[in-house]
Amino acid sequence: MKASEDKQISKQRLLGSVFYFVLCYIVLLAFIFIMIVILHGSEFVNYMSENASRLLTLCVSILMLYFIVYYYYYFEDKTFFNQASNIFLVFSLLTLSVIICYLFGIFTLIYLRPTIMFAMLCVFLLNRRQAIMLNFVFSILMFVIDIYMEEFSAFDYENGKYFSLMLSFLCGTFAVFAAGRARTRGGLLLTGCVVVAPTVLIVLLLKLPSVFPLGWIQLVSSIGFSVLGCLISVILVLALLPVFEFGFNRLTVFRLCELTSTNAPILKRLQREAPGTFNHSLIVAQLSETCAVAIGENAELARAAAYYHDVGKLKQPDCFTENQTGYNVHDELMPELSADIIRSHANDGYDLITSSRLPQIIADVAREHHGTLPIKYFYNKAMRLSGGDADVKDYSYLGPTPQTKIAAIVMIADAAEASTRALQNRIPENVERVVRSIIEERMDLGQFDECNITMRELTTIKLTLVEALSGVHHNRVAYPAIRFNSERKAVKEDPIEDERR
Repeated sequence: MKASEDKQISKQRLLGSVFYFVLCYIVLLAFIFIMIVILHGSEFVNYMSENASRLLTLCVSILMLYFIVYYYYYFEDKTFFNQASNIFLVFSLLTLSVIICYLFGIFTLIYLRPTIMFAMLCVFLLNRRQAIMLNFVFSILMFVIDIYMEEFSAFDYENGKYFSLMLSFLCGTFAVFAAGRARTRGGLLLTGCVVVAPTVLIVLLLKLPSVFPLGWIQLVSSIGFSVLGCLISVILVLALLPVFEFGFNRLTVFRLCELTSTNAPILKRLQREAPGTFNHSLIVAQLSETCAVAIGENAELARAAAYYHDVGKLKQPDCFTENQTGYNVHDELMPELSADIIRSHANDGYDLITSSRLPQIIADVAREHHGTLPIKYFYNKAMRLSGGDADVKDYSYLGPTPQTKIAAIVMIADAAEASTRALQNRIPENVERVVRSIIEERMDLGQFDECNITMRELTTIKLTLVEALSGVHHNRVAYPAIRFNSERKAVKEDPIEDERR
């Protein structure tokens, strides 16, 4: 029955993606039709009847290019269809970029088109590999429209029909590699300045053979428009990225920085209502980021996921040890109820994150970071009260187990930080023993079976955590219990320092 349901769901998702594909295709054709009406006015009917074959060829060419994109994901990454909004994102990016390029370029030189905008949006909203492939399709798409709808472009058709193809493909590819290193919005603006250099070189090479009949003024103006086009591209990317981030719930490096800021709403609430959990999350985030770097995973994502992994404790913060100040509510509760409260924080965190429209992977880590592990303290308490008659499943987290390496890292770092904090002697040997025990136990319980993490990576995580935790929980020398007056003379012992000792 379950397999049948999964097959039905997959079919529905596939049909949904086809619907978005057709919708975006129709939107692009509608834009072309509107542009024809604007340019030809009341004569647009005659124009369309006289150029029916060209328009039909254009429509079929665009359809084939859209199909290339669709089948790329179908054969290369079917998981992309798990959310129909993914395919809508890709085709809406294509359609919107074409529309913007022609709105900017129709009454000016072709060089003013923000041709690198599409490539830069793709590299942040998708990834570098997809951005390169999609930029190629986008370049061909622009070229096809230029060929069959030359009146859309304000340039000499015979001499300039290949300019758009060269600029879109070459400059867009440069932009993909240059923008991939940007980690701040200021860095993105700098990327636009970097791409100016190859853009100017390409324009110079394209225009140089005709510089003598055209004149140097047109050459300089073309270069100036191309530089302006790069700057317009970056400005549009800065304006559109937040729209796509929120509208499609996409995770970019810029949004990760915003999510990990202490001014983020949920983190501010966590700091105010559950300060112990907040401080614990800060340390886990530091550990997770270090481990992610060590095994080649996304460090910014690991840090963000760790910040939010325990936000479910906001529902009942006083029920968790790190937020208690002496009174423990679980002393008055049955172990079954206590276990239910403790394990519910994973799903509560998932619900809070998804309701706040934060990225799905952050919510998944919050739900998966305890997997299906037993809650040992309350299981042991139940065993004592029931005389050994307690089912461990009733005292275990509901899962699922970690589905990604990031979730596995947070699971290990979370347990390692809590366990080593309880050590009396935090020498590296003791820390190593605790971390090794945590990883081995989770391996025995099958917690890493679905996240594709290797033994070598687990060993690297263990060594990284031992080194990091030895620094986080380092020993401090005892301060002498002396207090100084305003004249810097020791007058008496400081009771606060004496208490610290």
